[in-house]
Amino acid sequence: MSTSENRRIIENVFAENAKGNGQPFFETLADDVQWTIIGTTAWSKTHVGKAAIVSDLVAPLGAQLAPPMIVRAHRIHADGDFVIVEGKGANKTRNGTPYENTYCWVIRMKDGRMAEVTEYADTQLIATALSPPGAPA
Repeated sequence: MSTSENRRIIENVFAENAKGNGQPFFETLADDVQWTIIGTTAWSKTHVGKAAIVSDLVAPLGAQLAPPMIVRAHRIHADGDFVIVEGKGANKTRNGTPYENTYCWVIRMKDGRMAEVTEYADTQLIATALSPPGAPA
């Protein structure tokens, strides 16, 4: 796909996410996507496959964050298969603690789907605001 098509897809994903609709995000993940969260926190690792992302990342995160989970893109840059998104979360934990992380995602697109995602975020905020995945919140 072209640079402009890849950008348009990701712009749509984040426009919907800003409204609390995460469905387009999940629909755009490739079945064999690799998602890496940088750092050394309990959340930092590479998740392989859409099913693993849902069960090992999204479900534990959803157990700790009050719905809806919202991230607003502030800047989107595309070049060929790569789309880079800077964003800011507008979330709270289920106990009311603000969780407004700042993100940068480097996304490699393939055939209109997210094939690889590398997530850069405030890992100190992750470590202090969230319990490790699988731990009681």
